[in-house]
Parts: sequence; structure tokens; C-alpha cells
Amino acid sequence: MSLKTLPGAPQGRPSAGVRSEILPRALDRWQPGIRAAADGAGEDRTISIYDVIGYDYWTGDGVTAKRIAGALRNLGKGPVTVNLNSPGGDMFEGLAIYNLLREHEGEVTVKVLGLAASAGSIIAMAGDNVQVARAGFFMVHNSWVMAAGNRLDLREIADWLEPFDAAMADIYTARTGLKTDAVAKLMDAESWIGGSAAVDQGFADSLLPSDQVGKGDTKASASAVRRLEAALRAGGMPKSEAMRLISEFKSSPGDPAGSGEGDPTGRVQGDPGADVLAALQGFSLSH
Repeated sequence: MSLKTLPGAPQGRPSAGVRSEILPRALDRWQPGIRAAADGAGEDRTISIYDVIGYDYWTGDGVTAKRIAGALRNLGKGPVTVNLNSPGGDMFEGLAIYNLLREHEGEVTVKVLGLAASAGSIIAMAGDNVQVARAGFFMVHNSWVMAAGNRLDLREIADWLEPFDAAMADIYTARTGLKTDAVAKLMDAESWIGGSAAVDQGFADSLLPSDQVGKGDTKASASAVRRLEAALRAGGMPKSEAMRLISEFKSSPGDPAGSGEGDPTGRVQGDPGADVLAALQGFSLSH
């Protein structure tokens, strides 16, 4: 159990018509190449969270509660270090991971190497000791979901989300010592809190030495695809349609810009690459 007195997080999900999603602005500011520098001894007691929270369709990976539960079982009782650089993602998975770390029998140290946004910031709050890079950031906000339904459905979903926002505010309040109304204002405003300010406000206990932050290999294509999906969806395209277009685009053997064959403006009927580009052009024109 955590050495600190931290509140538990609620569990559960709404209907299938509601999905907790990554905030596009967080994805834009995330630098996935930031990793922990090699730290020699102690690596066997380390859990790395260097991805979106929840299952990631594009990589078949992502950080899930199931994965963290398995890692903690393998480590057993004792101190654990969590290296964190995540743009957030599935709020419900983030709350479940927070609970797992909170209930772990041993001291939990969280090192925010780059970004702890959204669900990632909730996970960071489970640390008995939280360190943040001087150039790192926390980002806190209210629950952000994609939902479908009529006005009655959406009112019901808003009411259903309210206790989750309140629970997250309680977690931030317990960890930081700030007043609840001050935390609520930070969440309402979607606040980005830099390393030194995070220490001053209680989100972290100390700054992380710079020699503990390094860079590793990144899945550049996966990061680009996530950004493309976010752009399409921000333009109003349903997630399923955006995923279909990008999947076809990735698997298309032809010229993604059009038909080829000497005509740079020509298009093959139903060409998936051209469909993606047309959607992006529509997004650019409308924003």
C-alpha cells in the first residue's frame, strides 16, 4: 500500500457509445523519444511508461492496466521506479493503473522524464516520491471523451462523467495540498505545468537530475499516424472512418499522392491515399 494517504480512484466505464480518447493537443506536444538514461543497477525494479495510456490500435501496444498489473506481479513486494513520458489516453485505464500503483506493497518512485499529460498525470500522482525533469510537464484537465447520442444521451453522459472529474480533483488535491477549488480551476483551464512550477505546486517533490534523462529510438511512423488520426477526427471525421482511411493508405502499394502515370493532378477512383489527402485538405480549410 502507498506510503502516502491517497484516495482510491473510481472504476468502471460508461456505455459503448462513449470512448475516453487522447487529447490532440497533448499528442502534438509529446516527444516520444524522451527516455530514461541508462541507470545501471536498479533497472530490474523499473517499469517504463513511454506510450499512450490504453490499447493503441496503430502499434498493437499502449500501456494498459493489465500490463502494469503483470509487471508488478513479476516484481513482487518492494520499491518500484516508474519512468513516465506519456501524452495520456484512456482515462479509465489511467485510473486503474493509478489504483494498482497506489496499492503496491512497496515505495513507488515516479520519474516524469518528459510529459505526464491527462491520464498520465493521474498515474504520476500514485508515487510516494515524484520527480520531474526541469523541461518536463504535467497537464491536467477534465475528462475528455468521444460520445455519440441524442441530447438526452449526452446530458446523461455529462452527469456520468462528473464524479470522475471530482475523483481526479480529489487525487490532485491529496497529492499537492492545494485547495479543491484551485485544482478544479486548473482542470477547467486545461493547465500545462512546467517542472519547477510542478514542484512549487506540489505535483512533484523534486526536480529530476538532467543526467537521468536521455533519448531512445522512437516509432516515428506510429507517432505520425496518431497525429494524422487526431487531425482527421478534429475535422469531424468519425474514429472508425479515420482509422479505415489511414489503414488503407498505409497498405496502398501505389503513389499516395494520386494516380501517377504522368498526370500529377489525376486521381484513381477510390484511391485511399487521395482520400486521406482530400480529408486533410478539408481539415486545413476548415480550421
